[in-house]
Amino acid sequence: MKQLSAREIMEILVAFPTVSRESNLELIDWVESYLNSFGVTAHRVYNDDGTKANLYANIGPEVEGGVVLSGHTDVVPIDGQAWDSDPFTVIEKDGRLYGRGTCDMKGFDALALAAVPLALQSDLKRPLQIALSYDEEVGCIGAPRMIAEMAGKLPRAAGAIIGEPSEMQVVTGHKGGHSVLTEIRGFEVHSSLMHTGVNAVMEAAKLIEWANDQNARSMAAKPNAIAAMFNPPWTTAHVGRITGGTAENITAKDCQFVMGFRVLPGEDPADWLGRYQAKVDVVQAAMQAIQPDTYIRINPSFGVPGLKPETDGAAETLARRYTGDNAIHMVSYATEAGQFQNGGYSAVICGPGNIEQAHQANEFIEISQFEAGWVFMEKLVADLCR
Repeated sequence: MKQLSAREIMEILVAFPTVSRESNLELIDWVESYLNSFGVTAHRVYNDDGTKANLYANIGPEVEGGVVLSGHTDVVPIDGQAWDSDPFTVIEKDGRLYGRGTCDMKGFDALALAAVPLALQSDLKRPLQIALSYDEEVGCIGAPRMIAEMAGKLPRAAGAIIGEPSEMQVVTGHKGGHSVLTEIRGFEVHSSLMHTGVNAVMEAAKLIEWANDQNARSMAAKPNAIAAMFNPPWTTAHVGRITGGTAENITAKDCQFVMGFRVLPGEDPADWLGRYQAKVDVVQAAMQAIQPDTYIRINPSFGVPGLKPETDGAAETLARRYTGDNAIHMVSYATEAGQFQNGGYSAVICGPGNIEQAHQANEFIEISQFEAGWVFMEKLVADLCR
């Protein structure tokens, strides 16, 4: 396979419609073939049913002290979005590159892959490592398996740079993301006799109001030094969708929603889950006092650890060296950076593009951002030769 530019690689990656509900194996096949054409051995880590895979590789000497470039291969759906062009074809217009994943985050993936032949043509003293994951968009599900295997099979890297769109700013902290599936079983009666039944929707409202109360208390509290760097500077509880009930004149038998928490680094997610469980217990006891067969079941559906700012972190030092950015940046969305950190890697977020474009119709990345990303890669490879 001939050497391709980062732009050419991005066009190929975007053309694979790797929406999270679909397999990413065709894209992984292409990436593995691309790496193999340069003599690089890639390793796969599959999901349980073999329909998706992570991929990682070591480029250069088998020594410690290298740098991991990490990105995800999945994208969010285009369902219900009004696009002006084919979402899976990169279109250039007015200094922007449009297409699903151009910003989040196949643009960074392409830059990382384009850096491979550059690295091989250079006198590397420390390795470049590539890590591409599946199912980031549905809860950062795939990366932990890959991180664990990398830690055991590859030379330990000095730092991991997760290329989520940050406009090439160095982000050193993010909140954790935790979701709790909540299912309520009520008792149906005619609404004129609602006092003899249990309305699952109205019981759900009590739990949602608990979230409102927690947010109000957190908002009113004085944030500590770390919390003050985030927007908003507190852990948030949120419900974005709820389903339940069968008719307006029947107390709802069933109701379901997801309680989501964006937890500040330094706070224990288990504490928030414990508080929620305590409220659930109170509401459930009142329900069962009316009808013993009613209940509330909660099940954490996923949890993504926050990224804690590091003291003299190696990844931060490297990213600041390559970008010249010395400001402090924190974000409230979750990424795989916290998972790399939990896996023993120093980690930061730094990638081209603006997160405001992620998941949107007519998603795009500014060409100037894409070019800045390539300058970053050139500096990184040069640094690995020192």
